[in-house]
Amino acid sequence: MHKIIISGCNGHMGRVVEALCNDDPEVQVVAGFDILGNADHAFPVFTSPAPFNGDADAVIDFSSPAALNGLLDFAKSHKIPLVLAATGYTPEQVAQIGAAATQVPIFHSANMSLGINVLLELVKKAANALGDSYDIEIVERHHRRKVDSPSGTALMIADAAASACGHDSEYVFERHSVRQPRAKKEIGISAVRGGTIVGEHEIIFAGHDEVMEIKHTALSHDIFASGAIGAAKFMSSVTAPGLYDMSHLIK
Repeated sequence: MHKIIISGCNGHMGRVVEALCNDDPEVQVVAGFDILGNADHAFPVFTSPAPFNGDADAVIDFSSPAALNGLLDFAKSHKIPLVLAATGYTPEQVAQIGAAATQVPIFHSANMSLGINVLLELVKKAANALGDSYDIEIVERHHRRKVDSPSGTALMIADAAASACGHDSEYVFERHSVRQPRAKKEIGISAVRGGTIVGEHEIIFAGHDEVMEIKHTALSHDIFASGAIGAAKFMSSVTAPGLYDMSHLIK
């Protein structure tokens, strides 16, 4: 039995994780962390991680970057692995995560979908094969409630393309302020927010007289919650400090 703590348990994704855990005989939710306190959960909820003093195998966090410091302190003091699934971390916070991972196992991914992580490999192969003769544009679409822009997944895709395209890349966000022809080194990233779109990511490789597109569409938030639970199960058996991601889970 994997004992899981849900950080941000009152949020939308926290509720989705809880529902899937309740249907999984291999998982027991032993506690929740949420600044709003208990809200009719079957497990105790703490307004911060510090007061928790029980047994747990991993923490799944879908809350917000604001919770990071408390979670890192908790993980280091209790030696409990973290699964960080929130998005919108600053570069400084990403550095904090990396530093903490030298002391405790941390699983960090801006997207917990298996399909997205397969897509990243396809993007690398396409960027490597097409080189600088094709322009790369990324369009991401999400629901109106999403705060960060562009999405963490869009940045993951851009990083994957940049690592394989064979030249230095520059990210251009939208184009309303760019008053010049497109440069070869650019990777364009555009964000759309509206309605209840769960998540769509489209990668466009535009060449001379032909266009190739790779697209992923999330039809429910369950895929992200399911991926996070799978990561928590994986991390519950990991004892070596380090930074882990979906590539480790897939392998």
